[in-house]
Amino acid sequence: METNKKTTIKTVQIVMCALFAAIIAVSAQVTLPLPTQVPITLHTFGVALCAAVGGSLTGTVSTAVYVLLGAVGVPVFASMRGGFDVLLGPTGGFLFGFIVMAFFCGIKAKHLWSRTGFSLIGLVVCYLCGAVQYALLMQKDMITSITLVVLPFMLKDVLSIIAAQYMAIPIRKALANLIHE
Repeated sequence: METNKKTTIKTVQIVMCALFAAIIAVSAQVTLPLPTQVPITLHTFGVALCAAVGGSLTGTVSTAVYVLLGAVGVPVFASMRGGFDVLLGPTGGFLFGFIVMAFFCGIKAKHLWSRTGFSLIGLVVCYLCGAVQYALLMQKDMITSITLVVLPFMLKDVLSIIAAQYMAIPIRKALANLIHE
């Protein structure tokens, strides 16, 4: 029985989306609570790694699947939380921002530093989404919001993105070899 290459690739992409959504969910459980209600997590690393390995489309779809799973109540968000109320809460803007960030992290630029640059643009968009929603919900001005929920995360998140971009290289090669066997 001969398998169709397009069918095989689509099946692999579907499996990768499910796997990447699970990786993001697991990365969300590594948390350090903060008084701002926005915990330090490994979300950024998980999203960046999945998108860097799978590309923009697969990374974005995987992240959207993760957010949708959480929205319907599956406890995949930080601290094993789920539900639409989390998306409407202080961390919701970051969760929506991760979808956009995944798109940028998945761009396959010619050089690693170009890919990392796109990823940092995605991170800035994610921060903006998160800081705006936090400011509105917590009745803070944007400067205070950025000070509370962006600045404490910047170093960890930039290092997470750089690490994810480097780690993605051998993973992509291994997956390519596995798929083409």
